[in-house]
Amino acid sequence: MIGEVLPGLPFTLSHQINPIIREYRRASSAAIDASLKPLMQQHLRDVEAWLRGCGYHGPVVAATSSGGVKFIADLIAQPIHSARSGPSLAPVAGQAYAAAETGAEDVIVCDTGGTSFDVSLIRAGRPVFTRETWLGEPYTGHLTGLASRDVRSVGAGGGSIAFVDDGGLLHVGPASAGSEPGPACYGRGGTEPTVTDAAVVLGYLDPDAFLGGRIKLDPAAAAAALDALAGRLGMSVPDAAQAVIVVAGEHMADAIREITINEGVDPRDGLVVAGGGAAGLIIAPIVESIGSRQVLLPRTAGALSAAGGQWSDVLAEFTVSQFTDTEAFNAEAVQAALGVLARRADEFTSVLRAQGIKRFELDHLVESRYRQQVWDIEIPFGSRPDLEEAGGPEGLRARFHAEHRRVFAVDDPAGHVEFLAWKVRVRGVLDKPALTAREPADDPAGAQLSPAVCDACFPAAGAVRTPAYRGGDLPPGASLPGPLLVREPTTTVVVPPGWTLDVTELGNYLLRRGGS
Repeated sequence: MIGEVLPGLPFTLSHQINPIIREYRRASSAAIDASLKPLMQQHLRDVEAWLRGCGYHGPVVAATSSGGVKFIADLIAQPIHSARSGPSLAPVAGQAYAAAETGAEDVIVCDTGGTSFDVSLIRAGRPVFTRETWLGEPYTGHLTGLASRDVRSVGAGGGSIAFVDDGGLLHVGPASAGSEPGPACYGRGGTEPTVTDAAVVLGYLDPDAFLGGRIKLDPAAAAAALDALAGRLGMSVPDAAQAVIVVAGEHMADAIREITINEGVDPRDGLVVAGGGAAGLIIAPIVESIGSRQVLLPRTAGALSAAGGQWSDVLAEFTVSQFTDTEAFNAEAVQAALGVLARRADEFTSVLRAQGIKRFELDHLVESRYRQQVWDIEIPFGSRPDLEEAGGPEGLRARFHAEHRRVFAVDDPAGHVEFLAWKVRVRGVLDKPALTAREPADDPAGAQLSPAVCDACFPAAGAVRTPAYRGGDLPPGASLPGPLLVREPTTTVVVPPGWTLDVTELGNYLLRRGGS
């Protein structure tokens, strides 16, 4: 009726955008999607028109919050899927690099930008999803209500402003200098001390080679910004800069603990993959703080999310609400719900086949909880919509107990389990760029390289004469003890004393505590 009476008016129906048994989440999803449509629908059409005008004739896809991509027409129909789509791609890249470099299946992905630190998980080779995706601060912002990559953010990044409160305590963030005026060292009028200014004072950043030499940094302005902070703390400017790095790192380490320890994951057991322009400056002490021993920094670390877009697949999720429980399991109704999911998945894959996609992966899941619980847990149960393959009601119950025990360290084997919503995630697998090895050099140890030397400050070591290598000069197989710096055009890798830098066969950087 809306289409007939008010043609062209954007509208959203909650039973289509988020068919779940939770009124607030459905209402929130519908309101956010409807509010985005007047702006995003025209914007996405303009983007596609611009690309066509440039001579591009292939399919157009855009990133979504699920860590996949959608065809532009599908995103125009439901633009809510574009919310927080950028951070969702970092774990895609982290998973690709971890698999290629070490084969690790438990991966902690950190993305450190100018204003925020984003952390996400790959668990047992599978991405972690959540329905607790907020626009703005958790519990005070807006809940999308849709399943998306579980990415936790804290307001700490290269542009985060350091300040001392009335009690004399040092804080870093969440306020940020942004890009205009930016950190004081940018020379654009900023006067407040930031993490980037601290890195300049400590000698980590080359003022003449920042962003490949396109931006000249002002060390004097950075030192001046830190001077007032140092006065309030009663310490030297280098010590104040080091304190800023330490406090920012602890904020980031806390974010990692929240998404790992609070979810039943030991951060000491996983490989850390770090990206973002500021990652290399601060990641070593963060990894040390959480008890891990190594971290992988891809050479594309400065654009980790953009790199993740190159390994994304077309991803869609379909949901059917059908309540039942283990006390009176309604197998007939559940099988009917799974039949609806199968038909919707078939329709979607048919559309993708018409676009030339030939390979598909399906994951079936059910949102479950103990009776009277508020929060649900997502339980995967197979690649086919078949209850027998999942072991029937008792098989689903056993899977739920095991997952609840893994996450919360406790379960209730005698408790009844409720099943609320049945889902299928369909992945249309796209061709991806290959991660190939770089040619090995005659000097894998890197002993014949002639790096620049600078003064850099490290905790407990003070100012140290430190070799600074250009990233492209270090050959695969090189293994160098810290302290040292590696300066890439879009990031700088700081290797403190007591750490070792290995250049992998793919040309990425593996930092290890200890070693030679």
